[in-house]
Amino acid sequence: MAKSKVYFTDFRTVAFGDGLPAKLQKLCKQAGIAEIDMDGKFVAIKLHFGELGNISYLRPNYARAVADLVKELGGKPFLTDCNTMYPGSRKNALEHLECAWQNGFTPLTVGCPILIGDGLKGTDDIEIPVEGGEFVKKAKIGRAVMDADVFISLTHFKGHEMTGFGGAIKNIGMGCGSRAGKTDQHSGGKPHIITEACRGCKRCQKECANGGLVFDADMKKMTVNKDSCVGCGRCLGACNFDAIAFDNENANEVLNCKMAEYTKAVVDGRPNFHISLVVDVSPNCDCHCENDAPILPNIGMFASFDPLALDQACVDACLAADPLPHSQLAEHLAASDFHDHHDHFTNSSPESEWKSCLEHAEKIGLGSREYELIRI
Repeated sequence: MAKSKVYFTDFRTVAFGDGLPAKLQKLCKQAGIAEIDMDGKFVAIKLHFGELGNISYLRPNYARAVADLVKELGGKPFLTDCNTMYPGSRKNALEHLECAWQNGFTPLTVGCPILIGDGLKGTDDIEIPVEGGEFVKKAKIGRAVMDADVFISLTHFKGHEMTGFGGAIKNIGMGCGSRAGKTDQHSGGKPHIITEACRGCKRCQKECANGGLVFDADMKKMTVNKDSCVGCGRCLGACNFDAIAFDNENANEVLNCKMAEYTKAVVDGRPNFHISLVVDVSPNCDCHCENDAPILPNIGMFASFDPLALDQACVDACLAADPLPHSQLAEHLAASDFHDHHDHFTNSSPESEWKSCLEHAEKIGLGSREYELIRI
């Protein structure tokens, strides 16, 4: 497969010149977004609105820049995301929209409507066949996402406690899955409690939406109800004491492969374009109701027609950067007993794994890991 083109610009601006939103528009134009026929077409712009309490998500200004560009090209844009399968501020459309508004995303600020892709209760989805799918034959995608004529992803590239990083593939594959689709992707393995490490703090239980965690009042320890658990891994990221582990050692790899296949279902057969901003690189997902200090410096903005090449370019840029002091990554590296994996994302979250996602995405024809980086 030929090298894909990935366009890049940094976050530098000139005094009294254009701001970053305008610079993002120029990047998209240079990357060829105007080649897409958007005249009179519905254009879904997929992004993460951020969980309440988390402030590392992309600012609405960037969404406005993309929406305005789509309108300039004759399209009818709307911002979208699908409901979550875990407790929080985005588990149904009413709370999801309220969360988006509180985080600054309103039709007034972003210049276009906001639609929750899988409806009020997360049940408005459509099954899409996955060509070449090995783990998923039919992906359950939010109906509004699939009803769009053109698909654009706008991604906050950051760390993740299970998948190593959250990039374009995660934003699309996991993000566009309905609640049933997210459950499908997370069902590769289930956790168990390491009893001697459990403090009985119940922090993990607050993250479980499915009754998968049960507190034993006599033992003052958490237990797992395997019949109810869907293997989403939220509890893993919530535990501060390494008291939770997965039974299936390949659970992260299966999750990564399913995300790649869900992404293929979303983008196949229609025009699509992808943007990733490597900024405020928090160690965990924007789904958390908090965000830790960034583990890496702000690097820049990337755009491509190939979501896989885009993720690979962002990964490479991050791995070449120096860790930020006073971050989770820096603390891990400074620990006397820490094993250095020579990988910023694995060092930040040692239980995570990311390479299988990109390998599988290339295997199923989602895109190419070989790319030409064009700096503007």
